[in-house]
This record gives sequence, C-alpha cells and structure tokens, in this order.
Amino acid sequence: QVQLVESGGGLAQVGESLSLSCAASGRTFNNYVKAWFRQTPGKEREFVAAVSGSGALKSYAESVKGRFTISRDNAKNIVYLQMDSLKTEDTAVYYCAAKNDYRSAYDVAGYDYWGQGTQVTVSS
Repeated sequence: QVQLVESGGGLAQVGESLSLSCAASGRTFNNYVKAWFRQTPGKEREFVAAVSGSGALKSYAESVKGRFTISRDNAKNIVYLQMDSLKTEDTAVYYCAAKNDYRSAYDVAGYDYWGQGTQVTVSS
C-alpha cells in the first residue's frame, strides 16, 4: 500500500520557521515529482512548491518564493519543506503529493498520490 505521511506541522509565530517532512512508503518515488500544496477552509487547494525526481528542478508559488525551500532525500524517500519568515497567511493544512511527470507541476489535478495533511498555524 502506497502511503505519503506528513509531519512537522504545528504552531509558530510570525517570522519564525517550521520544517515539514513527507515520508513515502509502499514504493520508491525516486523518479517521481514531489510537491507541497496547502488548503484553508472554503478555499481550493493551492500549489506551494515542487521538486523533480533528481532534485534539479524546483518550482515555487510566488507567495512563498524566497521564504520556503523544497528538498528531497531519495535515499530516505522523504521530501522536505523548510518554511522561513512565516506569515499569518501561511496558515493552512499542508499536503504532500507525488506524480511521475514534472509538466504542470503546479496543477493539483495531475497528482496520483496524496498525504493526509498536516496543520500549520502561524499567529501574530
């Protein structure tokens, strides 16, 4: 059974940092695109960041560019999201996802595998 399990969410103050992890099991995702999305109540799930299978290609939403960093460790089958300079508008449930094609990495519809989500709350 393929599973993506997020961890590392929690509560932070504005300007602080949090680091999210997403561990995969059930198969090897070394060639898969890994991405982070986030969602707040009543809104659609939105793209945050993506990284190609090799780690050479990375994409970020404009709202997080320069503050968030996505990385991956293929030996451990884990993808990370380092979130710095957090803002209250970063509050959301964060999901990791995987698919096998980097094209349209920002498109939520193209992902085959999803984690259950982890809550990130940023307070002022």
